[in-house]
Amino acid sequence: HDDLEALFNRGVVLAALERYVAAVASYDEALAVKPDFAEALNNRGIALSRDRQYEAAIESYERALAVNPKYADVHNHLGIALSQLYRHEEALASYNNAILHKPSFAEAFNNRGVLLEDMDRPDEALLSYERALEIKPDYADALKNRGTRYRNLGRLQDAVRDFSRLLEIDPNFDYALGNKLTANQQQCKWGDDFHRDLKWCINAVRDEKRACLPFAFLGISGGAEDHLTCARTFVAHKFPLSGPPLWTGDIYRHDRIRIAYLSADFHNHATAYLMAELFERHNRSNFEISAWSFGPETGDEMRTRLRNAFESFNDVRGVRDIDIAKMLRDREIDIAVDLKGFTQDCRPAIFAQRAVPIQVSYLGYPGTMGAGFIDYIVGDPVVTPVEHDMYYTEQVVRLPDTYQVNDSKRVISKHSLNRTDVGLPESGFVFCCFNNNFKITPEIFDIWMRLLARVEGSVFWFLGDNATASHNLKREAEVRGVSAERLVFAPRVALPDHLARHRLGNLFLDTLPYNAHTTTSDALWAGLPVLTCLGSAFPGRVAASLLRAIGLPDLVTENLADYEALALQLATTPDLLAAVRSRLLRNRDTHPLFDSERFARHIESAYSAMYKRYQRGESPQGFSVEPLPSAMDS
Repeated sequence: HDDLEALFNRGVVLAALERYVAAVASYDEALAVKPDFAEALNNRGIALSRDRQYEAAIESYERALAVNPKYADVHNHLGIALSQLYRHEEALASYNNAILHKPSFAEAFNNRGVLLEDMDRPDEALLSYERALEIKPDYADALKNRGTRYRNLGRLQDAVRDFSRLLEIDPNFDYALGNKLTANQQQCKWGDDFHRDLKWCINAVRDEKRACLPFAFLGISGGAEDHLTCARTFVAHKFPLSGPPLWTGDIYRHDRIRIAYLSADFHNHATAYLMAELFERHNRSNFEISAWSFGPETGDEMRTRLRNAFESFNDVRGVRDIDIAKMLRDREIDIAVDLKGFTQDCRPAIFAQRAVPIQVSYLGYPGTMGAGFIDYIVGDPVVTPVEHDMYYTEQVVRLPDTYQVNDSKRVISKHSLNRTDVGLPESGFVFCCFNNNFKITPEIFDIWMRLLARVEGSVFWFLGDNATASHNLKREAEVRGVSAERLVFAPRVALPDHLARHRLGNLFLDTLPYNAHTTTSDALWAGLPVLTCLGSAFPGRVAASLLRAIGLPDLVTENLADYEALALQLATTPDLLAAVRSRLLRNRDTHPLFDSERFARHIESAYSAMYKRYQRGESPQGFSVEPLPSAMDS
């Protein structure tokens, strides 16, 4: 009996030291003495699970349940292992069994909530988190999960309450500070604790603490070095390289370069709006193009268009990261392009398996991923100047005009609108910014309100992102001595209608540290001039890149004082603004920004250069793509 307990306890200690293989061996010795030792079978399963051996873990749990079918803890852990294998219905049954045998099992309710989110049943997930917190009010994981669910539902005040409570319980809880800050940014709530949290968050990231998720952090700090630190810390935590790479150095010899694009956004989404025409224009004699979609099957018109644009469209929603990686290897993909980075629904773990010789980050995430498993990032001389190379773990490839692709087929509604249709006054200057509200900072808002005060009869037109943000912005305007009535909010509408209403604005004012990206292209495509200020990192340099690619570099300022002065000049000098506007309309068809064919040839040149290095057995190296001659040169 003493030996049995010693073997069991040794297994517990080894597992705590993350020595999972040795822990399993110790539990096996205990089970050789007592084969029906349910606790040892359970702990053995946990150790196997932590070692990512989920099938073996499930077998161990099932043996434990054969001994004791009412063992709630085993049902809970079985649910965790099954959900890792995307066996969702079986996992749900396991959590329900855990709860059946132990109705006060807060952890099982929390895990069940996470699973229901994965199954796209968000309302039930919320109820599950709420039940977990009724049982255990200070349960940190459930507070984090419920806060995140509230934020995704747009219940931002509830989200802030949960994240604040979480920080009281554990001030260093992973990413809680950043989550609270982002929920406040989304509702434009800039009280005293906002500035305090902002400073704390930036300092914590610099100290390599898990204070903020990388994508959220792009809107918090304008520093490229900070972005790198944040990404590196996150990758080390979430995607440590484990096990040998799936690609073992083979040099594939294919007639055409095999390119796989991976995303959750192959449907009505900003990424698809920009990229659709590129997929259609790829040169099929040189490139074999496939889509790997782990997002929803929406059935919308963009989804249909994209299905037709690729030679093969692989819906891998319910497939594990490791299995998608194996599929890429089995297809002998030469270049895998990650269109997500660290944005919502991303799956970097696919790339962490290193199944493909060349792995590229493009478009979705405007910054370094801080990951050893991404070889290249696609930029341009403005968003990724040579002097910033040190802030990227990737090799930087610079496209000549701009890194951002565009779709020249985007439809603008023919429905003619007038100002009163959209709630604007019949006369007066219309400043606007249709960025997501989280990008609006108090410093930028100060400038905008000073402009309203100085330009008589002017209004500011925002995207009505959420009611709380609209209310808070109106209040902030009053605090700055500007009537709330001079703020107008545009509800979300279909893209063709949204593009059409741009024509009622006079000047689009950009944000910092996170610019308008697709939103800049929207405005320029619709003929609305955009004024920006050049930031010090990728997310704050995108609008400058796009303006230069359409021949309007004079709308890029170097500092916020110049930005404010130029905005005032354009708003009060009608002839100057009219000249800018007519130049924009002229350049739309002659400059590179919306020349999708030219862009396709440039990015294909980049892919070919990456491929040639790999064919020669050379490691990835940054380079600049030579521009094609353009109509402007002749």
